[in-house]
Amino acid sequence: MNSPKSITCASSPSCCWLIPLPLLEAALLVAWSSGFVGARFSIDYAPPLLVVFWRCVLVTLLLFPFVARQLRQTSWVALLKNAGIGLLAMAGYLAGITQGIALGVPAGLAALFADLLPLGLALLAAGVLGQRLTSRIWAGLLVGVAGVALGTHGALAWGSAPLWVYGLPLLGMLSLAAATLWQKQLPASQSMDLLPNLWLQCCVSGLAFALIEGMQGGLAPIANTGFVLSVLWTAGLSTMGGYGLYWLCLRRASATRVASILYLSPPITMLWAWAMFDEPLSWQMALGMALSAVGIWLVVREETRDARRKQPHGTAAGSETAG
Repeated sequence: MNSPKSITCASSPSCCWLIPLPLLEAALLVAWSSGFVGARFSIDYAPPLLVVFWRCVLVTLLLFPFVARQLRQTSWVALLKNAGIGLLAMAGYLAGITQGIALGVPAGLAALFADLLPLGLALLAAGVLGQRLTSRIWAGLLVGVAGVALGTHGALAWGSAPLWVYGLPLLGMLSLAAATLWQKQLPASQSMDLLPNLWLQCCVSGLAFALIEGMQGGLAPIANTGFVLSVLWTAGLSTMGGYGLYWLCLRRASATRVASILYLSPPITMLWAWAMFDEPLSWQMALGMALSAVGIWLVVREETRDARRKQPHGTAAGSETAG
């Protein structure tokens, strides 16, 4: 999925380009999958959206001293656009997934809907932006989905929730897909540095979660160790790590590549669950992971070839950016 180079190195930390992209993507997988583990852990101690609200509050408070000056120097237009991206990426995505589970969608099925992000991105890009993908990239995306379905088949079940509730995780996935494409289309003059952008997204999403959770119950933190650990875990690993690395990788590669990497999130999550909750592993999970890896390889190989074909003669052929 090729798009203008709207997010430049100037808007990201200089060390970003010193770290090999595969290492950033591996870290993204670990951090992104930690969100599902955090949700699995926290559900015994507090309502899911209450934990999400306080994780946004914590990140907002911790980052503010480091980003206040940059925020004051940012135009209102850039602030509003990046706030809109944050609402879609965090509030829309997390609310869709967590509320779907809270209303009866089985967690495994909700996670599978969330893992359709690469296909959601491709469909939105084709239908809204008019971007075209090659048949090989479509094949890689479909192979990746097949791998996710195979690996998570044992955890899938069709619950008893009303039919409309199953649309919430899908809407959450599409919300993150829309935010991703919007971020990639922003001109460089309206892009923000990583930390101010993350602060702004957590701030506006925290307000949205306060409204949603406030209508259902109180916003006061729960005085138990499990709640505190849940907030610390999801604020550090899932928000600072997961979302931070997601946006960082988008500065280096195309949306299709970054999203397709997340096909490996379910098996990584299952490894987390095996290590922390003694949940069983199976050969079916390993086969699904291998099939997803093949799908990712097809996408990355085709995007690399496409980038090389479009490079002017005489330039380096090893550029990592496809967007």
